[in-house]
Amino acid sequence: ALGYTLVYGVLKLLNFAHGDVFMVGSFVGFGVLQLLGGSADPRVPVWLLLSLVTLAAMGACAGLGVAIERFAYRPLRDAPRIAPLISALGVSFFLANSMQLLFGATPRNYNTFDLSNGALYYRGIDIGNVKVPLLRIITIVSALVLMVLLWLLVNKTRTGKAMRATSFDREAAAMMGIDIDRVIVFTFVLGSALAGAAGVMFALRVPTQVSIGFVAGLKGFTAAVIGGIGSIPGAMAGGLILGCAEAYAQGYISTKWSDLIVFSILIAFMIFRPQGLLGRADIRKV
Repeated sequence: ALGYTLVYGVLKLLNFAHGDVFMVGSFVGFGVLQLLGGSADPRVPVWLLLSLVTLAAMGACAGLGVAIERFAYRPLRDAPRIAPLISALGVSFFLANSMQLLFGATPRNYNTFDLSNGALYYRGIDIGNVKVPLLRIITIVSALVLMVLLWLLVNKTRTGKAMRATSFDREAAAMMGIDIDRVIVFTFVLGSALAGAAGVMFALRVPTQVSIGFVAGLKGFTAAVIGGIGSIPGAMAGGLILGCAEAYAQGYISTKWSDLIVFSILIAFMIFRPQGLLGRADIRKV
């Protein structure tokens, strides 16, 4: 959701290839995990193993984001808005099918039950009758840390100020001396790196496969719209709302109905509050 909202905020572009960048990140993490001995017998301490896997996925996805921006979106920056949208869908299909040709459709399992003899899963904290595994705590804390770092970068740094200026008025920002190309590339680096980290966090809990990119991208886009696409706090809020709605639907209603409920929420927001929770309605100049 953060990646979608970052790119849309700066370029007014829906990067539908973002979900497949997420998928690539989960595969890169799996590859690095195997290079470091696998989860059953890691060659380094578990905390370092998880850090290296996550950083490798973030780095690889950041590079992929630069390539996507340079070859798929930059040539179409001044084209009609439908052209980059079609290009984004093309990149999505290209990444998904390329990964399937290279690695097949077999799911990859991080086997986190084996990490440190299952300590990441079996250790944790007890809240009444509920046990929260250490692995879940690590995932939640990591996500919160990344969110806070992103917010600080966008709101408290010079680069973040340039990103915000570009999102408000690209032409005026360029006239004020801001390197627009550099800002846009950095936005793709940032959004794609976050997708890589999310891919690893996802794959630590459930097996990853090539087809997860489409579903993850769709859910991320839905979360961004619910929160207000273009708003970083909105993307965070939308992701939490969507995740809770899906989890409660699966737990208390039925797993068959969870996607219907999630996308019904999206339809309701599109009808009654199209700007999302924290987004702003577009100002139309006449």
